[in-house]
Amino acid sequence: MNPLGEILARRIRATGPLTVAEYMAEALGHPVHGYYSTRDPFGVAGDFITAPEISQVFGELIGLWCADCWDRMGRPDPVLLVELGPGRGILMADALRAAKALPGFRAAIRPHLVETSPKLRKLQADRLADGEAQWHDEIGDVPHGPMLLIANEFLDALPIRQYQRGPEGWHERRIGLDEQGALAFRLEAKPSLPAGLREGPAGSLWEICPAAAGIATAIGARLKRNKGVALFIDYGYFPSGLGDTLQAVRRHRPQGVLDSPGEADLTAHVDFAAAAAAGIKAGADAYGPVSQGDFLSALGLAQRAAKLLQRASPEQAKDIESACRRLIASDEMGTLFKVLALTHPGFPAPVGFADQESFLP
Repeated sequence: MNPLGEILARRIRATGPLTVAEYMAEALGHPVHGYYSTRDPFGVAGDFITAPEISQVFGELIGLWCADCWDRMGRPDPVLLVELGPGRGILMADALRAAKALPGFRAAIRPHLVETSPKLRKLQADRLADGEAQWHDEIGDVPHGPMLLIANEFLDALPIRQYQRGPEGWHERRIGLDEQGALAFRLEAKPSLPAGLREGPAGSLWEICPAAAGIATAIGARLKRNKGVALFIDYGYFPSGLGDTLQAVRRHRPQGVLDSPGEADLTAHVDFAAAAAAGIKAGADAYGPVSQGDFLSALGLAQRAAKLLQRASPEQAKDIESACRRLIASDEMGTLFKVLALTHPGFPAPVGFADQESFLP
């Protein structure tokens, strides 16, 4: 058992089994042994690759989408450009470069990054070296004002809780110790019934993400008070459903969720209906979700790629075409990844979304 596993085992012996959310929070965020506290997980040399690292086109299109929203908002100056979980800062850098295409937009932007990892903050600061960006530990620390917010592959890393249906009802799934002292899943002895729990046959598993609902609520409340738009891009499902989506990835390969805590990325698929409902309840309007493939195509991915191909070498052209396909193809990221927008009340449907309000009242 690795060092963090030993720490968790001692905690379990002292206070009892952990919820899945408690386990995820420690595995990802422990200040000494947590996944994001100890490494740069991105890229070919890391554990996974995100869309901004696949192609510059992704971040550029997001930047142009923000420019269009800013224009529709009445061009507020200043405007906060906020990113949750900015990784290495690649998306923000590409978006800021694209922002120069609309006169006045780049000068109006005040970049704000919500990031808890000191290691990743350093990488972001190196990439955004002009010194104007500000960092925060949580969305509540970001100042109020007109806002454009981006959250790409952020919600999937937030801690979830899991419930499993047994013969006598639903039981919370927790992490305890087996007879050999290793971490192991177990069910609480007594049934519990959280609000909104879905029906399902015995053996069904239901996931909730209170942290994602909290983020959507906080953003929805901000959008109710100030002009703004928030864009969430992630892998997930719609409508809400049952199923075990908790997964661990290390060096681009799946591994056991309880193997070597702190040494693998832990994620769960995003319930987009629940996130939208939380934002709407807080006062925002919601659009989508739509597939990432449809969204990027509507933003002009093919046209932007064509411009890059005009000055590309044969080898570069091959890479550009492969990257763009990966972003939008249904057998790659195009369908599993979805896009949701929250806006201030009355804001028209943003580019990339149908001309009607969300599926929810």
